This record gives sequence, structure tokens and C-alpha cells, in this order.
Amino acid sequence: QVQLVESGGGLVQAGGSLRLSCLASGRISSFMVNTMGWFRQVPGNQREVVARISSGGSADYADFAQGRFTISRDNNKMSMEMNNLKPEDTAVYFCKLETRTTPFHIGEGYWGQGTQVTVSS
Repeated sequence: QVQLVESGGGLVQAGGSLRLSCLASGRISSFMVNTMGWFRQVPGNQREVVARISSGGSADYADFAQGRFTISRDNNKMSMEMNNLKPEDTAVYFCKLETRTTPFHIGEGYWGQGTQVTVSS
């Protein structure tokens, strides 16, 4: 199993910045880690992708995150710098790790517990 521990959430004023971090641990090797990403969810809404980063470091961003958020990773650690935060960014942010499909294992997705980000106006 894989465990994901998130940190960095909190309360910030509009226009401020936060850095979210995610640490993956468990019985997993670095070569088994494929894509990692950040998702967010507002109560009553579906979970939506914020940013994803491949094992090779290629990043994709949702339109609302482009130009404001920057995702990065170092082995089993992933971070996301969030700048110029807006009240509409308020949500629970989740870390996700996806494993590679091999002749011995089918790829799986793992989720962290989520960390609250609140942006005040």
C-alpha cells in the first residue's frame, strides 16, 4: 500500500501564497510511480484536477491554475506553489499518486486525506 501525507494548507488572504506538499511512503519503488497530481473539491461539487506532473517532469494545469500555480516533484515528494490566491480557490486539496502498469501489477490510484485551503476576501 501507499500512504500520502499532505501539508501546507491553511488560511490566507486574497492575493497571498501557499505551498502544498505531499510525501508518499510505503511499499513502492520510484520506478512504479507514474503520475502525481493535485485535485480539489468544494463541498457539494465533484473533485476536479488542479495540476498533474509526470515521472519525467512534464506538467499540466487546469485553466484556473495556469500562470498562478506551479507543480514540482522530487522522487516521492510533490509540491505545488500557489500564488495570487483567490477566494474561489477555497477547497480541500488532495494529493494523488498513480502507479505504472507492469506485467505483475495493474496501475492503481492512491489519495491523500486532503488539506484545507481557505482564501479570505
